[in-house]
Amino acid sequence: MILSKYNLKRINKTAIELPAEHLFELPEKVLQFGTGVLLRGLPDYYIDKANRAGVFNGRVVVVKSTDTGTVDDFDKQDNLYTIYSKGIVNGQQVSEQVISSAISRVLSAANEWDEILDVARNPKLKVIISNTTEVGIKLVKEDVRKHPPASFPGKLLAVLYERYMAFNGSADSGLVIIPTELIVDNGKKLEAIILELAHLNKLEPNFMDWLESSNSFCNSLVDRIVPGRPDSASEEELESKNGYTDNLGIMAETYSLWAIEGDDKIKEVLSFGQVDEGVVITPDIELFRELKLRLLNGTHTLCCAFAYLSGFKTVKDAMGDVQFTKFITQLVFDEIRPAIPYEIDDEVAADFGNKVLDRFRNPYIRHEWLSISVQYSTKIKMRVIPLLLNYYKLKNAAPVCMALGFAAFIRFMHVEAGDEGQYIGTINNEEYKVTDSQATYFAKIWENPDSDAVIQNILKNKDLWDADLDILPGFTEAVTEQFNRVNRG
Repeated sequence: MILSKYNLKRINKTAIELPAEHLFELPEKVLQFGTGVLLRGLPDYYIDKANRAGVFNGRVVVVKSTDTGTVDDFDKQDNLYTIYSKGIVNGQQVSEQVISSAISRVLSAANEWDEILDVARNPKLKVIISNTTEVGIKLVKEDVRKHPPASFPGKLLAVLYERYMAFNGSADSGLVIIPTELIVDNGKKLEAIILELAHLNKLEPNFMDWLESSNSFCNSLVDRIVPGRPDSASEEELESKNGYTDNLGIMAETYSLWAIEGDDKIKEVLSFGQVDEGVVITPDIELFRELKLRLLNGTHTLCCAFAYLSGFKTVKDAMGDVQFTKFITQLVFDEIRPAIPYEIDDEVAADFGNKVLDRFRNPYIRHEWLSISVQYSTKIKMRVIPLLLNYYKLKNAAPVCMALGFAAFIRFMHVEAGDEGQYIGTINNEEYKVTDSQATYFAKIWENPDSDAVIQNILKNKDLWDADLDILPGFTEAVTEQFNRVNRG
């Protein structure tokens, strides 16, 4: 039995939360660019939860922008899908199964552009959301009168212009626009691109005024691990238990955060934020960016190579080891937390740190260290170097755990060129692929058999780190000592 509106009455209500009939009649208030699992597992999750509570009372029209794939599964399932969330909260395992009815329609930009423009003319529309990957937010010099424009900013500008024309530029027809792409100041960057593209298209000055004065482009930060569809074994078990097949079902961790930069007016429009503490609407989201970038992403980055070289394939596997758990706890609370280059209350940082460890312990999410290692050197530069330099400002001494993380990274990046431009490392006679824009550099420098010289040269490389790490008192020595500890295989 396939999941569908008709089949809802045949599903076991004790096993899963089902949508009430009246939810299907709610007006369309959100236009969403992107069909991906993050949007369906985070913004759409919050909207669905709010609708159930009778708060936001609006559904989502989704735009499929890419030419690949189809929307057949959405059509067959009446846009319903299951969110299976499992995780650890305060040391306790929690789980939730919800059939989401947040999405009303999925429209193809290639084939249904007229219908999408018709949504722009809907007086009930209040919000636009996007996740088109970081590459999506870029300026493409194009005519936005194309049917449809090629780029996401082009499509968005066309939608906004259509709305402006439909409502004669009335102030109350403006929208709240929230990109969720993982770039800093995503809202402001998207707004700048839209304004420049409007100028290039020679759109009238009154539209430009409406664009800037009546619409709100909000910076936002999303944080939830949504691996996607359950693996085949889990899917079979869920299908047997719940009594239906769901080709759109997604797994997600319990933890979720959507930090949105906005004032009370925006908070009123985004009323779905009332029903979940994971939605934070505040004038400044930098605090949340720093917490995520340093305590979550920085910890992942500093642990990645050490965990993999220790024989652990996934985060869950590593967290089952007593010594590794001791290392990561010391790293989070003794080294990263005090070194965050932003003024953060100790209790707030400690609470976030504990949530990070709970997320790492989640036995239901398969998060592979090799996946985390992609573009490793860039992640070290962006996430870790500011922590390291700030730690030295505070302590003027080498942080032991960071030194170990660096040493393991250098050992992990001991690679050789393979076939088809790949770079291969070896540990314990087992090969692994390294995906990193600096892999050529590391392969070249590791032609030197003197590991001490290699370590020093890597740490001195200002092109890699924007800093000479070799001049930090005792750091090169600490990294070398830890390297000798992890260098095996």
